[in-house]
Amino acid sequence: MESTEAEAILQSQAEIQQYVLAFVDTMAITCAVELRLADIVHSHSGPVTLSQIASCIEDSPSLNIFFLERIMRLLVRRRVFTAHHHSDAGETLYGPTHSSRWLLRDSKLSFAHLILLHKPIMSSWNYITQCVKEGGSGFKKANDCELWDYASQNVEFNTLFNKAMEDDSWIVSEAFISAYKDGFSNIGSLVDVGGGIGRMAAQIVKSYPHIKAVNYDLPHVIATAPPHNGVSHLGGDMFVSIPEADAVLMKWILHTWSDEDCIRILKNCRKAIPEKTGKLIIVDIVLQPNGNSRFDDIGLSFDLKMLVALGGGERTELEWKKLLEEGGFPTYKIIKIPAMQSIIEAYPY
Repeated sequence: MESTEAEAILQSQAEIQQYVLAFVDTMAITCAVELRLADIVHSHSGPVTLSQIASCIEDSPSLNIFFLERIMRLLVRRRVFTAHHHSDAGETLYGPTHSSRWLLRDSKLSFAHLILLHKPIMSSWNYITQCVKEGGSGFKKANDCELWDYASQNVEFNTLFNKAMEDDSWIVSEAFISAYKDGFSNIGSLVDVGGGIGRMAAQIVKSYPHIKAVNYDLPHVIATAPPHNGVSHLGGDMFVSIPEADAVLMKWILHTWSDEDCIRILKNCRKAIPEKTGKLIIVDIVLQPNGNSRFDDIGLSFDLKMLVALGGGERTELEWKKLLEEGGFPTYKIIKIPAMQSIIEAYPY
């Protein structure tokens, strides 16, 4: 009995320490993206030495090889890279993994820009306790303005944010479009609300060229959107109005807003679609707080991230149901896809 209790105490100690130091993994991954470590490793035809990696890192006249080795050691432990000790030379040889592919800067299927986006938002977490006590977003407390206002005033951040959202669309679009193929057949027109620079709308039209798509976002976002075949760009404010269409799409939009704001957005969606045939297509997380799938734990982390950064959050099915009803969508169905998000198809009838 005593040994069991002692083991439980030791295990709980290790778990708490692991949680406290979780930020180290975040910053090591961020460093790897900034130094393009994955790009360097993947660019070689075989495993590479630390000195080879170091020689490829740009703008580093005084590179600390010891520091780099420690970062690589942690990333190997986290299975981002492989490491093998060469018996002859004695040097460690590093290789790529499936995980390292997600850190490539110039790949369509990459988290690189999403990871870089964390850095300017990290200061928000210093205010999480204050958010609990006072409400509001940590981003505003850290920057004296909300994220959307910050993006409209900061060209560099706006570019990074839009690129990160474009990368996310590349990642999600394949799973979404293939799983929802029957849902597009009866849609003649579609408006992608908060569609960024139009990547998701472009992918949909490419697969279903009969659809006339409008990419709808804030004017400063639309100003940087490239042309896409079959997609019209339109700047506006979803809190004021939404262009009319057979269907409205919102990918990762509602999780950035409070329930009150979401209801305002949903009511405008309701006005934009036909009363008897229209539908709303939401691509967002459906939280399973007690679930054990590969994405359930990540969903809870995203929930806090959205809450701290933007005052939003992820939602359970029951919370989605309540929100949709109040926004004018009494019926819905959830379609699982091989991604962190699910499709929520909602109807005004």
